[in-house]
Amino acid sequence: MLAILGGTGIYALDEVEVLEEIEMTTPFGEPSGKVVRGKWGMHELFFMARHGAGHKLLPHEINYRANIFALKSLGVTQILGLSAIGSLSEEMAPGDFVMPDQYFDWTKGKRQQTFFGAGIAAHVSMAEPVSTNLVNWVAEGASQCGYKLHASATYACVEGPRLGTRAESHFLRQAGCQVVGMTNVPEVFLAREAQICYATLGIVTDYDCWMEDPAMHVKATEIFEQYGQSLGNAMNLLGYLMKCPLPEEEPEIRTALTYSLLSSRELFTPEQRLWFEQLSL
Repeated sequence: MLAILGGTGIYALDEVEVLEEIEMTTPFGEPSGKVVRGKWGMHELFFMARHGAGHKLLPHEINYRANIFALKSLGVTQILGLSAIGSLSEEMAPGDFVMPDQYFDWTKGKRQQTFFGAGIAAHVSMAEPVSTNLVNWVAEGASQCGYKLHASATYACVEGPRLGTRAESHFLRQAGCQVVGMTNVPEVFLAREAQICYATLGIVTDYDCWMEDPAMHVKATEIFEQYGQSLGNAMNLLGYLMKCPLPEEEPEIRTALTYSLLSSRELFTPEQRLWFEQLSL
């Protein structure tokens, strides 16, 4: 079962035939908003607006654990997120699509990063955090639609909500990052803890602020302008993908907890047992 997480500017999918709007609560609190169950093309799917209706949540205010757990409890096994991103590489130009395959966490420890703790010790491998099959599926669709897509990049996740300094932009470039954003961490890692195949379709809006020309430095209003121009292409690409079979789910992702749990399940509280069993499905 596929879920689409809409980022900046994507608060609904007009192309989706809405079957149900679901209000949810989770052991980890309230998600960003209602989950839409709908049909698009040959697929039934779920949709959630990451920032909530009308973009009410800043990146650090999003309850990532609740979002991922809500989708997991609905039977979601694959997530495709959409995100606005800045480019730290000249070849990844505004308007291009980028699908990161690696992540560099440059947040400040304010976000709940894991489902585990409070008596449950687990260490899930994140060496390859993204579903290769999902990336290849989207990349093939982009090729068929004639869109430029970079299928490999390292995404630096910063805390926000402020935009970065030039020193920070140069630091991230020197660290080997090609794109920067504020929302994919801890989302990508929580998806793996929940044994969900995950990938992000990033839409490049700007060159952050590493270039010498001040006219090229990112401004919030310009982000939304460029992003708005690119959303049509993103929706066309999704529409094409909804006519194609979903990619196969990688067994190593769908069984990620098998060799990760250190604690004895006999010591779990009844509440912990319930949500851990849900994650383990």
